[in-house]
Amino acid sequence: MKLRDKKDNEFYKRCDEILHYVWDPIGVQDIPGARDEYHGYLPQVFKLVKADADQIKIAEYLDRTEKNDIGLLSNPSKNLKVAAILLDWRAAIYN
Repeated sequence: MKLRDKKDNEFYKRCDEILHYVWDPIGVQDIPGARDEYHGYLPQVFKLVKADADQIKIAEYLDRTEKNDIGLLSNPSKNLKVAAILLDWRAAIYN
């Protein structure tokens, strides 16, 4: 996703890192060849968080993604923590 705004670019990168290193539902964070594993979900996460979605809405998206797209049981408590981290980064970059 090409973004023109410097802050948007920075936040997009942070979202990517959070999905790969923190959310990582299939456990690929240590596999260099899997660095793009969650890129398919990245634009939607970025849009949700940037659009001021709340922590629960973001966590619900991650839950649905784990269940419906990845085929795993969701981890609601972890997804709430991931959503909080995303929101903290949004605040740090845009405020």
